[in-house]
Amino acid sequence: MREVSIIGIGQTDVAEHWDKSVKHLAYEAISAAVNDAGVKSIGALYVGNMIAGQISQQLHLGAQIADFCGFRGMEAYAVEAACASGGAAVRAGLMAVASGAHDIVVVCGVEKMTDSLGDRVTGALATAADAEYEVDQGATFVAINALLMQRYLYEYNPPRDAFAPFSINAHQNAMHNPHAMFHMPVTLERYQRASMIAPPINVMDSSPICDGAAALVLCASGLADHYSAKPVRILASSCATDSLALHDRFDVLHMSAVERSAKQAYEQAGIGPEDIDVFELHDAFSIMAVLSLEASGFAPRGEGFRLALDGEIAPDRRVPISTRGGLKARGHPVGATGVYQIAEVATQLRGEAGATQVQDARIGMAQNIGGSGATVVTHILGV
Repeated sequence: MREVSIIGIGQTDVAEHWDKSVKHLAYEAISAAVNDAGVKSIGALYVGNMIAGQISQQLHLGAQIADFCGFRGMEAYAVEAACASGGAAVRAGLMAVASGAHDIVVVCGVEKMTDSLGDRVTGALATAADAEYEVDQGATFVAINALLMQRYLYEYNPPRDAFAPFSINAHQNAMHNPHAMFHMPVTLERYQRASMIAPPINVMDSSPICDGAAALVLCASGLADHYSAKPVRILASSCATDSLALHDRFDVLHMSAVERSAKQAYEQAGIGPEDIDVFELHDAFSIMAVLSLEASGFAPRGEGFRLALDGEIAPDRRVPISTRGGLKARGHPVGATGVYQIAEVATQLRGEAGATQVQDARIGMAQNIGGSGATVVTHILGV
């Protein structure tokens, strides 16, 4: 298998794009990535998307977007793995290049969520849960994560407002990301005043509904220097799964797919969590950030929240997370999120993250989670 590098990055602003369709958002991100890479031709296109079939009434996105971007005729298809669709699409593109099937490919994650009423979007997102035993009983994803958070509070009894620093950190970092949805700081007082969605989860614990697209150009590393002065190597790529329904798990507070995916990635890269300079985790809800930090080896079980309380998650501290705003403040256009995460890690490793630049960042990890931990895709990048 060949080594693979990222040679181009493209992102749209994460926002409510009333005037742009799925294919227009994808075109904007892909064009930026291809221009950044300076490539003249590509071999294939892989599209990460979750809910276009339900919200935009459009499937077959690979062919549609390839045609719209001027790539008609090439291999192109969409990849779906719930909220981990973007990360799964990157893995598909990586495998295509690593295997020698193609020298250069484009991966795009795209999602348009704001053109429908909230209950319809909520229903579409719930399809990533167990339809028979969770969704049919009225469970939404915020309710499922509220159950996880309530259990965590019961088991470990963290101090009041233990989750607040995750939101505060994400919003502070998003202030410096031009592509982020929210450019506003969050204080402890604002967190405390936030309205509840599904107790104990409040608005500030939850990522927003939004639109956006991000794209990467992947290339065989042996060719990367020909196109880019700052290629970023993909050191590891892994995917693991767990049950969709929480009640089918042996321990609901142990994210076994996160642990398995991270462990496999560490082994591939020949490193451990102590070697990670920046970690873009899947903070769709603040409880998910805590459980991911624990399962990925950054904190013991029941103590992930302490990293935030102790101020250790900022860009200049021990475990920088959500350095460009994360899902909470950059936004979470579900099928695109995994590609945004990898683009943001690559931006850090290229030294282009501005005010939130992690000093001397050499190794970064991006972890994309589908459902409540049922699919986890982890990538480790390096320079």
